[in-house]
Amino acid sequence: MSELSFEQMLEDSLKTIRTGEVVEGTVIDVKEDELILNIGYKSDGIVSRNEYTNVPNADLTTMVSVGDTMEVKVLKVNDGEGQVQLSYRRVAAERGSKRLEEAFENKEVLTAKVTQVLEGGLSVVVDETRIFIPASLVSDTYEKNLGKYADQEIEFVITEFNPKRRRIIGDRKQLLVAKKAELQRALFERIHVGDVVEGVVKNVTAFGAFVDLGGADGLLHISEMSWGRVDDPKKKFKVGDKLTVLIKEIKETKIALSLKFEDANPWLTADEKYAVGNIVDGVVARMTDFGAFVELEPGVDALLHVSQISREHVEKPSDVLRAGQEITAKVVDFNGEDKKISLSMKALESPAEDMAEE
Repeated sequence: MSELSFEQMLEDSLKTIRTGEVVEGTVIDVKEDELILNIGYKSDGIVSRNEYTNVPNADLTTMVSVGDTMEVKVLKVNDGEGQVQLSYRRVAAERGSKRLEEAFENKEVLTAKVTQVLEGGLSVVVDETRIFIPASLVSDTYEKNLGKYADQEIEFVITEFNPKRRRIIGDRKQLLVAKKAELQRALFERIHVGDVVEGVVKNVTAFGAFVDLGGADGLLHISEMSWGRVDDPKKKFKVGDKLTVLIKEIKETKIALSLKFEDANPWLTADEKYAVGNIVDGVVARMTDFGAFVELEPGVDALLHVSQISREHVEKPSDVLRAGQEITAKVVDFNGEDKKISLSMKALESPAEDMAEE
């Protein structure tokens, strides 16, 4: 019986492998674009970047370390250079496909990082299996810029699973809709008319501001923004502003808000400030043919009738006054119930006897 050479004994001790077989290997070298594995065969195995991950231009040195073990599939026993061509991604994808099928059947919520922002949606990878989320299913509102999702982790469910056609579709929108519905339900159970709540300005229009109350939006109409006059809501508020608002009305799913808190109502003390006979200062706010409206303070306007502007004849207020002009006048009538105050500049010019006749 002839003795076996060392080389023969070494070769006999090594396992045999076949194309398509799954084997375990240990990483013995890591390069940016490939891995070298010891798989217990006479030749080392090579895992290229594309056979390790679906992530474009990934740097394998940041993902794998020497000494890591992994299961890989044999693609070629001899790649022409005496090395074994291997794939980690295909083993992971087969396992991932099974997991995704279970997630699809169980409607499981998955979390993954966005690996690509495409023209029509987002691409994420779970266990080396690519999942496409169409733009229409990314959010519950129109998203003009999907780029903000790049490299972000997002939650979604799988709504279509067809691995044979390589069609696996994810849906993030339904999770957001469901979450908002739950928040809305909880909000309406919690709030009541008269409550003071916190909110964040979500949008500002010419007629008001929409405020996110954490489950539903409330409308802060321009007429409820201040006891005074607000001409342009966009100059008073901007998106992101935090507000403390009063819930004025709740009608089904619509919420009306107000910043006109009663304790700040200027008419509470107006009877003292603007009693008949008091001399007051104000600013001309607007004019009509019959007189000028004067703002005494935010929320309190008074009428200066054209006949009370001067002892001399005035055809129309704009002949002698202008918007924004500061004036001094005398209170000649006060009606707190109807919130009406009448002023007279003429009274300050007239002699006492003229005033008595008047």
